[in-house]
Amino acid sequence: MDTRNDFTLDRVNMAEGLSFSRLVYGMWRIGDDTDTSADHVRAKIDACLAQGITTLDQADIYGDYTAEAVLGQAFKADPALRQKVELVTKCDIVAPCGKYADVACKHYDTSKAHIEASVESSLRDLGTDYIDLLLIHRPDPLMDHEETGAALDGLVKAGKIRAAGVSNFRPWDVELLQSAMDTKLATNQIEISLARVEPFTDGDLAFHQRRKDPVMAWSPLGGGSLMTGESELTRRMDAMAGDFGVDRAAIAVAFLLRHPATILPVLGTNSLERIAKISDARKVALSRVQWFQLYEAALGREVA
Repeated sequence: MDTRNDFTLDRVNMAEGLSFSRLVYGMWRIGDDTDTSADHVRAKIDACLAQGITTLDQADIYGDYTAEAVLGQAFKADPALRQKVELVTKCDIVAPCGKYADVACKHYDTSKAHIEASVESSLRDLGTDYIDLLLIHRPDPLMDHEETGAALDGLVKAGKIRAAGVSNFRPWDVELLQSAMDTKLATNQIEISLARVEPFTDGDLAFHQRRKDPVMAWSPLGGGSLMTGESELTRRMDAMAGDFGVDRAAIAVAFLLRHPATILPVLGTNSLERIAKISDARKVALSRVQWFQLYEAALGREVA
């Protein structure tokens, strides 16, 4: 059964007064497209909105610090568009490219000054006066959790961001930062897919499930690896795809949606045709047995 008509009702509460679409459009490749015009970016957003996908995922470092401005063109061309979507962006990675071309090495910076400067830069590039969710992109070994926590709390209180979260943090990293904050961290964006199933058993998903944190999943198609080649896993994916009348991508995403931890897959593509199929995952209702068939194929063995 095609459940697309029900998709607009499938929202996830991230923080007080803030909800996201269950599927998220990832824009890390937007600056790599052959057409980066405002009209083409708008076409991608419209293709998402037609499916009830309202949440857009960005980061300051994407496109060597250019992707936010590429997206911002669409909002500057039509300010009303901003009110139809939720914006996620990230900060703390400083790489020797773009505006940081002169730095000596890639590093992380979770200081108050850097976080606040990054947010101001993102606001300018995105053409907006607030960000719905700001994520600390990578754990910083030099993070002063009290300074970082106070900076995030301050941005929420100032209305520059509506919520704060993290990305690629382990449970102990989350607990350390959360211990210095008044604002509840809204999510952790981590790598989860049929090509990376470790979070199902290494404590990451269990930690967030206990905290009732929605989890955002980056690279849910395994960086494209799940869409190519032939293996026992891809054969099982193809068989199920045929049964449900979808492609492999929909099966890979449905595998994540089936988990009770409330996973929000972040899917990125520059193809309008592929964007239009993102919500095909909502056509797939995997049984417990089907889920474990995929899981054991991903593991390469039966479960113990």
